[in-house]
Amino acid sequence: MSDSIELEVDGHSVTLSNPGKVYFNKRGETKLDLANYYLSVAEPIMNTIRDRPVLLERYPDGASGKSWFQKRVPKSVPDWLRTTVVCTPNGTTSDALVAADMAHILWAVNLGCLGFHVWPTHAGAELEAATPQVHDANGDLLPPTGITDELRIDLDPSPGISFEDLREAARRTRDLCTELGIDVRVKTSGSRGLHLYALLEPRWDGYQVRSAAVALARELERRHPDTITAAWWKEERGSRVFVDFNQNAPHKTVFGAWCVRPKVGAQVSTPLSWDALDSVTNDDMTIATVPARVAALGDPWSDRLPQSLTPLLEMSEKDLASGLMDAPWPPQYPKMPNEPPRVQPSRKATPKDS
Repeated sequence: MSDSIELEVDGHSVTLSNPGKVYFNKRGETKLDLANYYLSVAEPIMNTIRDRPVLLERYPDGASGKSWFQKRVPKSVPDWLRTTVVCTPNGTTSDALVAADMAHILWAVNLGCLGFHVWPTHAGAELEAATPQVHDANGDLLPPTGITDELRIDLDPSPGISFEDLREAARRTRDLCTELGIDVRVKTSGSRGLHLYALLEPRWDGYQVRSAAVALARELERRHPDTITAAWWKEERGSRVFVDFNQNAPHKTVFGAWCVRPKVGAQVSTPLSWDALDSVTNDDMTIATVPARVAALGDPWSDRLPQSLTPLLEMSEKDLASGLMDAPWPPQYPKMPNEPPRVQPSRKATPKDS
């Protein structure tokens, strides 16, 4: 194969250098195979990530090689490439790639991107003050998140948890959301867990969406305390499915739907119908199997409609009014109001005997 090929995509010419380079050595799929995979799912992937900023996980030598995360686009880029300003929790800004069309996806593939981590906002929304300003525990103004229009529920397996346990937790999450009038959809993570997504009405910022996620996790634990947990500290989870509410922390990215993981088997984070959940696992969904599945079954998320967070936000307010504190935040975030101490329960100081 030639040293490079030119692909005409969405009105742009995208160079694919070393198209025969093996990226996934379990079956030998190449950079060109990866590009062709994305072209085969162009419509469904654009339905979920179009115009969203993305963080690139780059593996220029393939899934078995060295890697790094790249939030900022390189200085030398095509003049048609679209970027947008995004924020970190401490307020640092950078120019991130926007998934504007398939040409942008393939441009990143050429850089060795084996993972798109997607913001829950659209380009430009990161710096819009969509709701009243938010301050940290010291009274300092936090960077605005803009409109956040996806609730992302990450079901994370603790030791001893099987994939069937994850399926059952996903069904119980769906049942609760259905009770609250919220339509959630499921996808494989491409790794170990399951993800549930709800498309949201454009009314809330990232701080509110996280509050809703905390309330959802806590209610699931109340209803199913033996199998589901909202405990942030691993030592408190036991053998239960953890609902990772902090995947909704402001400015947090999550591995994108229809995106290929940097794993030698080229697993895909694949949206499913609820009926299909019982018949597949993460390892079943790869670039070798997903295109035919989409061709036969279509996009199971194609009919998603924006949902209301109001029921979960009301649940959050009720929890706080009853005396519950906020749940712990990740360590890279400023200390937040009403947040408990950021220390493992086993390391908390105990009063000395008098």
